[in-house]
Parts: sequence; structure tokens; C-alpha cells
Amino acid sequence: MPLSLSDVAYASLNQMLAALDGVLDKGAAHARAKGVEEQVFLDWRLAPDMFPMKRQTQIACDIASRGLARLARVEPPSVPDTEESFEALRARVAKARDFIRALDRGAIDSQPEAEVTFPVGQETMTLKRRDYLLNFVLPNVYFHVTAAYALLRACGVPLGKADFLARPR
Repeated sequence: MPLSLSDVAYASLNQMLAALDGVLDKGAAHARAKGVEEQVFLDWRLAPDMFPMKRQTQIACDIASRGLARLARVEPPSVPDTEESFEALRARVAKARDFIRALDRGAIDSQPEAEVTFPVGQETMTLKRRDYLLNFVLPNVYFHVTAAYALLRACGVPLGKADFLARPR
């Protein structure tokens, strides 16, 4: 039985967003336990030109939601980047997961060879819908979830591979 776009997208994105939620939960607990202001972890970055941890989380949620919205041919959600706490970031992850679950799987799966055009910085890119999911959406979500994980790990949050993998489905 071949895998559909929605099979791949739902399994991968739900797992990664669940992992991100768990990593954020552990980050909040570690900040409390160590008496560190949450903002220190939220603003942490490894290099001056790198997005901070909170922005990595926002981007992971945005790419997951917008990516699947484009595949479902619905308007991508616009979410302001106003989160200033672990609780608010976890709520954003939950909203992204809820949005993705509510999308029409049939719309996502239809015409995998058709093209989708999307913004990339100041330019646009056009890919086949299948390639958009496999070569743009998923790698970008993995990248930003990995960055958030690594930033919190660098802050001393006790995270391991099992936290990144969450619960494989």
C-alpha cells in the first residue's frame, strides 16, 4: 500500500511537534528548578546571527501549519510572534497541531504532481506538491525543532535522543 502525502505529513509533523512540546516542557521545568528566568532560555542562541530558541519554535510551527495549508489549498494561518514564555510557546505548538489535524486529508493527497508556489525569503519557489512536502516542509520543520532542542540542551536542560524522537508512530 503506497503512502499518501497526508500519511507522511501527519506522522512526521505530529511526531516532531509532540517532541517540540515535550522539549519546551522540560525547558520550563529546568528553568524553574534552577531559578533561571525563562527569558534567558527563550532568547538563547549559539551564534549572533542565529535565531533564538523562541523563534526556532515559532518557525517550526509556522512551516508545519503553512506547509500543510498550502497542500490542502486553504489559506495559511497568520500567527503573530508574540510568545514570551514557555507556556505561550507550548500553546502555539498545540494550535499548530490542532490546525494540522483539522485539515482535509483528501485535499492534501490530491494531485501530488501538481505544483505549489510559495515564498522563500524575498523570492518565490515552485515545486511539485510531493517535493514541497518531502524536500522543503519536512526538512525545515526538522531543522527548527532540532535547533530548539540544541539550544535548550546548550542551556543545560537534561534532554536526550528520546526527547527529540518523542513517541514514534
